[in-house]
Amino acid sequence: MAWGVSDFLGGLQSRRLPVLSVVAVTYPFGLLLIAPLAVAAGGSISGGDAGVAAVAGAAGAVAIGLFYLAMAIGPVSIVAPVASMGVVVPVAVGLIRGEAPSGVQAAGLVLAMAGIALAVREAEAPHTVSVPKRSLLLAAISGLGFGVFFVGIDAAAADDALWAATMARAGGVVAIAAAVLAAPRRLSFSRPAVPVLLAIGTLDVTANSLFALATSEGLLSLVAVAGSLYPVTTVLLARLLLGERLASLQRAGVVLALGGVAAIAAG
Repeated sequence: MAWGVSDFLGGLQSRRLPVLSVVAVTYPFGLLLIAPLAVAAGGSISGGDAGVAAVAGAAGAVAIGLFYLAMAIGPVSIVAPVASMGVVVPVAVGLIRGEAPSGVQAAGLVLAMAGIALAVREAEAPHTVSVPKRSLLLAAISGLGFGVFFVGIDAAAADDALWAATMARAGGVVAIAAAVLAAPRRLSFSRPAVPVLLAIGTLDVTANSLFALATSEGLLSLVAVAGSLYPVTTVLLARLLLGERLASLQRAGVVLALGGVAAIAAG
């Protein structure tokens, strides 16, 4: 739920501010929140795990920026399920390691792809929501980045979840700082937006930390299912607060896509 709300608010703010401005506030603020907690908890993390977490965090930062941009130019109700397809990355990693996909995963992949195809194709008919191709491309790429983050944070959080989340956030901050140095003119801030940006940073780092804790404490199969359903919250908020109305086939496609993602994660 924290991911879903933060994603919705981030996409909404990215329609009013440059995406780089949004993440330039939310990511450092999140680091300021999580780092003292990791220090106070008194744990530790190895150099190898810290490096893995930092790389995962950098991938996650790039992914979230692309995701916000996709929601800024396209319908949130369709962009969010497309991005959630990043759950296939852990499956692909398993295949590389020699694991065989389960029947549930194979069925989920077919279901999710069919759902996305329905949601997008229906957009071409009259009286439906238009889906810019650029928003779909950005969402798909962001999904890959999210998948890399999930794999990395799961691997790094085995010994200390809070430090893994902290190093991941630090890696994201470094990636965003590099982007700011490369394109400083893309920064533009609005004072009324600051409280919302701080809320986004708080929710996002909370979600990341909870996911890291969950993977270290519970069954990954169950954790992955719960975590992969974050777009449900985002889609519901888009309907309630933005008034996004999808055609019947588009709604069916979104439901199929989210169900497929859950099946992939469950497998």
